[in-house]
Amino acid sequence: MLGYAMPPSSITPPQGDSLVRVIGTFGLAAAILNITIGGGIFRLPANVAGSLGAAAPIAYLVCAVAMGLIVLCIADAGSRVSLTGGPYAYVGTAFGPYAGFLSGVLLWMLGTFATAAVSTVFASSLGLLVPALAGRVMEIGILVVAFGFWSLVNLQGVTLGVRLNSIATVAKLLPLLLVAIGGLFFIDTENLRVVAMPAAGDVARTSLLLIFAFAGIECALVPSGEVRDTARTVPRAIALAMVGITVLYIALQMVAQGILGSGLAQATVSPLADAAGASLGGWARALLLGGAALSMFGYLGGMTLSIPRMVFALARDGFLPRALATVHPVHRTPQAAIIAQSVLGLALAISGTFEKLAILANVSALALYLGCALASWRLRQLGVQEVPSTAIGAGGTAFRVPLAALVPWLACAVIVWLLTGLTRDEWLGFAACIVAASVTYLVVRRDRST
Repeated sequence: MLGYAMPPSSITPPQGDSLVRVIGTFGLAAAILNITIGGGIFRLPANVAGSLGAAAPIAYLVCAVAMGLIVLCIADAGSRVSLTGGPYAYVGTAFGPYAGFLSGVLLWMLGTFATAAVSTVFASSLGLLVPALAGRVMEIGILVVAFGFWSLVNLQGVTLGVRLNSIATVAKLLPLLLVAIGGLFFIDTENLRVVAMPAAGDVARTSLLLIFAFAGIECALVPSGEVRDTARTVPRAIALAMVGITVLYIALQMVAQGILGSGLAQATVSPLADAAGASLGGWARALLLGGAALSMFGYLGGMTLSIPRMVFALARDGFLPRALATVHPVHRTPQAAIIAQSVLGLALAISGTFEKLAILANVSALALYLGCALASWRLRQLGVQEVPSTAIGAGGTAFRVPLAALVPWLACAVIVWLLTGLTRDEWLGFAACIVAASVTYLVVRRDRST
């Protein structure tokens, strides 16, 4: 269990996940890129253009600033708490078991719903690319094969999963870079002219939608108990990944807008592929469709690496059946958690739709980010520092956040503003999930006391 009851002067995160620390800076940065650049960027440019037109880059900049503040808080907390579970461990160490449990549920909800949402688009994208794979029956078969493949890979050990994720990250970036760079020569600058500045409410709602394209860092940090030199690796990997993601996203939006103009808002199925086809030809469109499928396949692999560790952490701390905290004696992987999470993700992907699942993922992400921002402030107040450990690669000093006293509160303000974009039904759905989680927590506490 996490050491919540220790005196503030001596609070340190506990050690001993019994997992192997083999993930370095590039491996963690690749995992962040792999999870973040999933299905969202291949589909969202049309939605953003429909809301803001040529002013769409404003929403990306707002998201980049918001995520910049948030990731500073996550990097600060992540350099102080190296337990597997990521934000679940950060918030739990800062505010106690109930807050930690809620953050764990939010992280699990985010990862589960986002994985299922992207998986549905992955299956339909393959149908567009290969007509023989189109249709509901074939889509279900594709989902079964994809979830099964990544489950088997990750059951073999975290090293193989990280290596394949790194390869998938490089492979998925190539077609996106082709559009971002090659498309520059086909831009009509008149399509980029902003006629009128959008209203703040429209920017907030659109930025809320874009969170789905930027989310992923919190899930990639779940295997913190398997990261070498946490205090150095976490902030460096986050910085490397976030700068690259922001620059790439803005470039893709501007290129697509510059090529398609007002037609971008109508290209809701494959906006980037349509932009590639209009500028470079049919071969480029096919390449982008293939890149989208590969990207989402890699995303599924990254989430299969990360989210089962969340299940493992919850089971380790007694909130889920202890059997889900089982570690394979040879591969040192949470085998039961990987299988259970893959079955759940597959079931949601088969039964759900992208839009509904993405909304649930976005709300969970923002609530989780709020908890991470507050945890960063609280851990600093309590003086929590990562301590040297006998585990290979653990230990070090906490990451130094610039303007540390101000950043968490700026992040909280931005998150609250983004949450104003939620509809009444979305608030009610989110509240129902929190109530259900709280009841589960109370039941577990009652069982423990008896």
